[in-house]
Amino acid sequence: MEAAQGQWPIRLGHQLRIDGTIDEIIAEAKAAEAAGFDVISVADHVNEDLPSPMVLLGAIARETSTIRLGTFVINNEMRNPVQLAWEVSTLDHLSNGRFELGIGAGHTPSEFGATGIALDDAPIRKRRLAEAVEIIRPLLDGKVVNFDGEYYNIDNAQIERTVQDRLPILVGGNGEALLTHAGEHADIVGLNGLRKTMADGHRHSVGFGLDRLEQQIGWIHNGAARREQTPELNVLVQRVEITNDRRGKIEELLDVDFPTEGLTVEHGLVTPYLAFGTHDEIAAQFTDHHDRFGISYFVSRDVEAMTPVVERLRATG
Repeated sequence: MEAAQGQWPIRLGHQLRIDGTIDEIIAEAKAAEAAGFDVISVADHVNEDLPSPMVLLGAIARETSTIRLGTFVINNEMRNPVQLAWEVSTLDHLSNGRFELGIGAGHTPSEFGATGIALDDAPIRKRRLAEAVEIIRPLLDGKVVNFDGEYYNIDNAQIERTVQDRLPILVGGNGEALLTHAGEHADIVGLNGLRKTMADGHRHSVGFGLDRLEQQIGWIHNGAARREQTPELNVLVQRVEITNDRRGKIEELLDVDFPTEGLTVEHGLVTPYLAFGTHDEIAAQFTDHHDRFGISYFVSRDVEAMTPVVERLRATG
């Protein structure tokens, strides 16, 4: 993963839907690889009818050969950082150097209730995530880690270093403190356009406006000010709709039960978090956001709809 002329090249990821058997999920991963996607990733949600992400990725690693693999994103609150780094290193070896760790602070109340883990306030979870990243990074690099922090105390931890010289860590989330720290320490920073978690623990209000996007990117750049290379910027495309009427589809979206609140038509037309239009329009949208904001890594959840977009972007280089 090296930036071209100071800017990261466009990458397209597919987050596996995880709504079938293990064999069907692996087939979906292989279809994404055949279609030319750069990365396939797995979410991390306990207390649902879903396979364990790390075990599943181990199986996928043995059934694929070129596509990169990752978590998007693992819940740091459910993992010890040393044990997580150990599993990540093993997955990197299983995949011959294709693994990327995506990690976040967690947010869904039902998952904490199901595991008996206390759901601390967001600022605490985010500070704990920051410490975990600072522990995991040197462990993956093969270093002995001693750490005396607010939440973790680590004594002489070491694991087998990864196949990759620097296995990428993606930190996903929101807020100035988290994004500034991610700018300083992460290889990739994931933005999702979501804001406050609503009462059900699943739905969110949204911040799809470009002013908020620019503010978040500014925080990342502030954190990266002393680094030679700004982290790669990632967005989760929350919904894909192939249509000849972008505005009409977005207006229609506002009249149905979309799992957010605060979305406007104008936001929908310009945001990187929605991909509405023809395949040509979506490819042009990704290129525009890459050139304008430096966003280079787009993750979506529909292989069939997005494959022609992959083809168009590959054709244009």
